[in-house]
Amino acid sequence: MKIAFLTAGGIAPCLSASIGALIEKYNEIAPEAELIGYLNGYRGLLLGKSISFPNSIKKDFEILYDFGGSPIGNSRVKLTNIDDCVKKGYVKEGQDPLKVAAEQLKNDGVNILHTIGGDDTNTMAAQLSSYLNDNGYNLTVVGLPKTVDNDVYPIKQTLGAWTAAEQGAIHFENIVNENTTSTRQLIIHEVMGRHCGWLTARTAYDYRERMRSRRFLPELLIDEKRWDLDAIYIPEVDFDIHHEVVRLKKIMDEKDGVNIFLSEGAGQEMIIREMENKGQNIPRDAFGHVRLDEINPGQWFAEQLSNELNAEKTLVQKSGYFSRSAKANQRDLELIKSSAYFGAQNAIDHISGVAGIDDMDGELKLIQFSRIKGGKPFNIKEDWYQKMLEEIGQK
Repeated sequence: MKIAFLTAGGIAPCLSASIGALIEKYNEIAPEAELIGYLNGYRGLLLGKSISFPNSIKKDFEILYDFGGSPIGNSRVKLTNIDDCVKKGYVKEGQDPLKVAAEQLKNDGVNILHTIGGDDTNTMAAQLSSYLNDNGYNLTVVGLPKTVDNDVYPIKQTLGAWTAAEQGAIHFENIVNENTTSTRQLIIHEVMGRHCGWLTARTAYDYRERMRSRRFLPELLIDEKRWDLDAIYIPEVDFDIHHEVVRLKKIMDEKDGVNIFLSEGAGQEMIIREMENKGQNIPRDAFGHVRLDEINPGQWFAEQLSNELNAEKTLVQKSGYFSRSAKANQRDLELIKSSAYFGAQNAIDHISGVAGIDDMDGELKLIQFSRIKGGKPFNIKEDWYQKMLEEIGQK
């Protein structure tokens, strides 16, 4: 038996640990199986580039729990975007990437393929699994749902999201100390989240929970109010920027600073509309997603707010690459292990799907690929979120 692993999309604090957990389970249920990893996601699959896992990796799998990133590399490749695959040299003119991938798996003698990624990765896995079934390839595909945004239908909790929120909170725990470098300082913490505000909201929540355990010295500048948050902007909630200017200016006058948590997808439509009106090109990836790191939402908001708040200094900081590249924390590791163990067992039983906690009933299941899609919004009615908004005066 040959089992292949593939990680794709952006990295998250679960990829390395997921590989480790799958190896650990297969050591138990299929110890003689040959294990390989396709290098840099679907790119490696199309190009036939893989690496074999020697016995030393099977023996020392737990080392993978201590690392972030992916031990076999990532890339963003859309198998159904033929033109992009041809342009990048992954397939030749006239070839179907799905067929190229299927033939590579067949030629490599792969029996089970594990895809570890977000909605794009697993929708591609769904397309590949469907192609394999429709064309007589005897191969099982089991995915694991990772994304720091926690925005995959119908997954209740994606792998790596808890860790990313915790690490984003730690990042801001240092950045917020910059409020002592000048008077009337505006600090904008830009958090990942294209369409879903869960990560921004949860990072803010985790930061404030950590803040509650600290002692302050209000007799000096180390006043809890200066360290607290003043606004949280996420894609799911519309807001009147003019109303916010009035509210935030009052806060700036009172505490000599303003701290904002901003989801990179908040206000995305406003930014794109402004760029289009100026005739500027909107950069997009192979999946058609706007490259948010290139349009720089944090800087755009800084430009809108700095003058209005009479800020003497404005600081925009992004925690995305810091938080998404961390190793999995204990809470995530437990979820990763249970999902990987469950996924591996189903793969041995020749059942394809995505191993994740189903939003419908909170049960760990092998979810049909057809149910997997992206763009799941954050539930803004969550009690912890509403309470947080009330406490910071934004409700």
